[in-house]
Amino acid sequence: MSARKVAIVGGETPLGKEFQELLSRQVAFLEAELFGGDAESSILTERGGEPTVINPLTPDRLAEADAVVLAAPAESCREVLDSLRSAGSRPPLISLTDCLEGWDGVELRAPVVDPADLPPAAAGAYQIAHPAAIVLAEFFRRLRSARQWRRSVVHVFEPASERGKKGIDELHQQTVNLLSFRSMPKDVFDAQLSFTMLPAYGRGAGVRLEAIEARLRRHVETLFQRVDAGGPPSLRLIQAPVFHGHSISVWAEFDAPADPEKLAGALSGGRIDVRGAGDEAGTNVSVAGQEGMIVSRIEADPTEPKAAWFWIVADNHRVSAENAVLLAQLLAGGGGVV
Repeated sequence: MSARKVAIVGGETPLGKEFQELLSRQVAFLEAELFGGDAESSILTERGGEPTVINPLTPDRLAEADAVVLAAPAESCREVLDSLRSAGSRPPLISLTDCLEGWDGVELRAPVVDPADLPPAAAGAYQIAHPAAIVLAEFFRRLRSARQWRRSVVHVFEPASERGKKGIDELHQQTVNLLSFRSMPKDVFDAQLSFTMLPAYGRGAGVRLEAIEARLRRHVETLFQRVDAGGPPSLRLIQAPVFHGHSISVWAEFDAPADPEKLAGALSGGRIDVRGAGDEAGTNVSVAGQEGMIVSRIEADPTEPKAAWFWIVADNHRVSAENAVLLAQLLAGGGGVV
């Protein structure tokens, strides 16, 4: 099959780089062309150990692509769509950020868990689900296939990288400035995140943590229904002072006493790496660059014998990028898992 082209808008972002790396490694017939998040200038970056120029947004170049992946911040989406409209055509759109959230005709997708017969979106626009929602859908689908659970409670600890490079930079600069007794930047979170767990952002933040939690809950509900994972859990989202990787605490109650060894055996395999009691527990650092998830600390609840605790970690950018790669492969005519 001859090479087909995928345009990555936001090729300079961490998500854009993650997608491009996976695409080049896993899909030989798709060639990535990198575009910046605006139409003003080119960006010099590194790609495969070689210097690479990221192109400014141009309507004709985007319109020629077999698919357009949006890895830039939400404010760039309007410019992308305006560019494609002016070019008179629009290839399929895949959003890695939340920039297509709530748009008419946009289909929520998570190819690693979606049914194979899920039809394409009529509008040709797709929103990759929040990475924590994908992880939870995959985990609970596997759990439900082995044991019926009655109710569950989930705490998702969000990394700064979910707010993009600006979130990573702000956490870094806050930490440096705090240790140097200088004032801290608060443009992204409008609160001190360094050395702090946040149940909410400051009032001046560009987005509310409650809004992100609501988005995560919507995605969880959609995916759980789609993959028959059971009723969605009670869920809270907490902003953690870490740069990268989701950490998730899960409590689930069953109809019968929980046996951690049997639960571990039911979950183990495929994209789930189960760590036993004698193994080192998974962390957001140990899962970096790994597909799927690590599940560890599977323990019976000492106050409720029919319940168990689980500790899950996953690389948020890897989860998002691998799902987008699978979807791009399908849309460009290469089949794949959808």
